Amino acid sequence: MGDGARVSVAVQDLGSRETVSHGDGTFVTASIVKVDILAALLLGAQDAGREPGGTERAYAEAMIVRSDNDAASALWDGIGRAAGLDAANARLGLTRTAGGEGTLWGLTRTTAEDQLVLLRQVFGGDSELGEASRAYLRGLMARVVPEQAWGVPTAADEGTAWAVKNGWLPRDATGLWVVHSIGCVTAGGRECLVSALSDGNATKERGVARVEGAVATALSALDRLPHPLRRPGGS
Repeated sequence: MGDGARVSVAVQDLGSRETVSHGDGTFVTASIVKVDILAALLLGAQDAGREPGGTERAYAEAMIVRSDNDAASALWDGIGRAAGLDAANARLGLTRTAGGEGTLWGLTRTTAEDQLVLLRQVFGGDSELGEASRAYLRGLMARVVPEQAWGVPTAADEGTAWAVKNGWLPRDATGLWVVHSIGCVTAGGRECLVSALSDGNATKERGVARVEGAVATALSALDRLPHPLRRPGGS
């Protein structure tokens, strides 16, 4: 890109699994990893034959709805940090995601297409997560506070529901911004999973505009692409 920023976007029709993607590379997750942290927690609770406890639910709500970092740190410790996340991701099918070192959950590394795999586990029917776990996570992503309803939701058809988790982080070494948006929208009448990752942005606002533009372009390409040329099943 002209200013040295990077963007990678992947969108998938939830029903047909037809996929369009652009860009590649690995990005630090910032706060989008909070969806993955909660998925790992819910998977562990299922394995133990229990529901998430009251404290866990309070942390989960704060972490997803308000993007509370202290809540994320508590649940990161609860799942066993990177080792727990990586073990869960091996079951969920994420092959290019690696947990951040020590307490640094926001420096987990991932790709746009790995985030589609995670979103299918949350929004699709064929999942390691049970229906109650999926519905719980989807419900929280549909309730993010208004000031964080940028990115994926801007592509939704008017009057339709959406679910999102955004991430934003200025890097200490450069002052440049990581800005991401992942979620699910109805766009052009089809339910779509969306993952847009960017870094090297001069400001958060520029990153938001970049991911929103990338999402709109990718969804338009999915809608226009002749059916025989669409790629089934992801990349």
